[in-house]
Amino acid sequence: MCENSHINLLSMVMPPLFPSAQDVRPPPPSFRVPGHGRAWACFVLIGAAVLAAALWAAGGIAREQAYAEAMAAARNAAALKVALLTAELDKQRSLPFVLAQDSEVRTALATGDPGRYGALNLKFEALSRDTGAAVIYLLDPRGVGVAASNWNQPTSFVGSDYAFRPYFQGAAHAGQAEYFALGNVSNHPGLYLSRQLEQGGRTLGVVVVKVEFDGVEAGWRRFPDPVFVTDEHGVVLLSSQDEWRFLVYGALPAAGRDALRASLQFGGAPLSPLPVQEAPAREGQVAASLPGQAAQWYVHVQEPVPGTPWQFHLLGATREAMARAAASARVAAALFVLCALFLAGVWLHRRHRAQDVVLAQAAARQELESRVAARTGELRAANDQLRAEMEDRRRAETELHKLQEELVQANKLAFLGQITAGVAHEINQPVAAIRSYADNSAAYLDRGNVERVRGNMASIAALTQRIGVITDELRTFSRKTSGASPGPVPVDAVVDGALTLVGAQMRRHGIELERLGIGDGLAVRAERVRLEQVLVNLLQNAIEALEQTPGPRIWIRAAHEADLVAIEVGDNGPGLPDSVMAALYTPFVTTKPRGLGLGLVISRDIVADFGGTLSVQTAPGRGTCFTIRLPEVAS
Repeated sequence: MCENSHINLLSMVMPPLFPSAQDVRPPPPSFRVPGHGRAWACFVLIGAAVLAAALWAAGGIAREQAYAEAMAAARNAAALKVALLTAELDKQRSLPFVLAQDSEVRTALATGDPGRYGALNLKFEALSRDTGAAVIYLLDPRGVGVAASNWNQPTSFVGSDYAFRPYFQGAAHAGQAEYFALGNVSNHPGLYLSRQLEQGGRTLGVVVVKVEFDGVEAGWRRFPDPVFVTDEHGVVLLSSQDEWRFLVYGALPAAGRDALRASLQFGGAPLSPLPVQEAPAREGQVAASLPGQAAQWYVHVQEPVPGTPWQFHLLGATREAMARAAASARVAAALFVLCALFLAGVWLHRRHRAQDVVLAQAAARQELESRVAARTGELRAANDQLRAEMEDRRRAETELHKLQEELVQANKLAFLGQITAGVAHEINQPVAAIRSYADNSAAYLDRGNVERVRGNMASIAALTQRIGVITDELRTFSRKTSGASPGPVPVDAVVDGALTLVGAQMRRHGIELERLGIGDGLAVRAERVRLEQVLVNLLQNAIEALEQTPGPRIWIRAAHEADLVAIEVGDNGPGLPDSVMAALYTPFVTTKPRGLGLGLVISRDIVADFGGTLSVQTAPGRGTCFTIRLPEVAS
């Protein structure tokens, strides 16, 4: 009872050894580390610079990409329009060739009978209406019109003298000619296709087909991109812009301009320069002025027109596309940069807050230390005062020290208890697993299953290693208190499969089939279905080529050539002209009115995939022979 009273008295006289949490004032909420304002100012300046640079770079890259895409689109559009124009030209070129072989035309020229010329007038009129040709007319050896499709119109060519026209002179000397010019009577431009008719070494006359391209130009006008066609002198012959016709693209010497004016090929056209200028800074870019509009930038694509000295030009607009691409890219770049700046700002804000907390805690610790020092001084003064007091107070002080030591020891035991609990939790599972493996091992030993016991021992060893790792970590912590592929394909099976598809058509046309070397057991490395596709395409072309051939015949021959097998598909048709041979494997080039011009291209690619080649031999009037060469394999 006395000791308790002394302890209470000591507590009243002596202040606490350490300040409590209520005695230490926390830092004010507005506590800030100096220099944050300058850091945020630098952050804003750097962010603005990065945003500006990103906008500039994104706009430039997007404009370049948009320009490249516009150039690619313009090239595709130009290739398609050139293919359509070439198809139109090829269709019209066949007309004078056919008329030159017509017996009625030859008889009329040979006899000079006016009645036959009258019949030709009606025939030419029907042909012009059906084929879309502007005018079809026949000239006698003197160049005078004797029959024309416009015989009953005020602009009739019958009786007119065209001996001075280059297309008549060219056909009379070379057999055929093509000439683009203004019509003398109609004053409408067009392409004149002429072919000579001869018999026994003398000229009977010249048949002429005038082709006008109003429909082609009208089709071009439905698209926003300006297009035009120039001849070898740079004179615009066809255009989606009527005002550009007979202007000159590029430099035309004065002598050449005077010669063209004197020839009256383009009438009285001034042959002024075309308002299209090349851009000095970017290749393929031009500045053009459309009628009634200011000058704009375009991508310029130039493609040759096959079979003619013409050049096809397409101007693709780039300003709007580049502006849209730049705007989209800048918006995306701005969003990306702003998101990055937002994240950087959040990081900077948290970093400043962390610095504020660290400095605030340091200030609090300093204040705590100063107050502890003050309380320590007070404690020393109280102890000096207590030395002069009664013995009971000394015993109370001794008891107090004892209680303090016990408190320290209790704290140590509590800390060790926490460590022990953590270690027990970490080791509990491996120990339980070891117990389970040990029990299983005893059971396996009773059964004589030594291999399973060894496996359990290995698992126990691994678990004990894990326990060792845990204890090592604890010891360390305690020290630190701070498609199918090609294969063998029989040639005869492939040929039989292809003939199964086209045999009925051959029989319907009365075509004789000759097979040589097909049943000799030859085999090639290929895919049967795709190789049959190639043979069917070649046979179909041969069948169509023999439509007008008397005694039509197709032969299929297979033979050895070193380590290759050559498969020939030939016919006795009219053969392929040089103009077709020059572009035989060009996509979209065809002599068929409804053809796409892709069959031979696909066939060549299929044969190339098999490691072979596809070649052709032809001669006018002697037929055509396609040869497939493929690696030979054992069947």
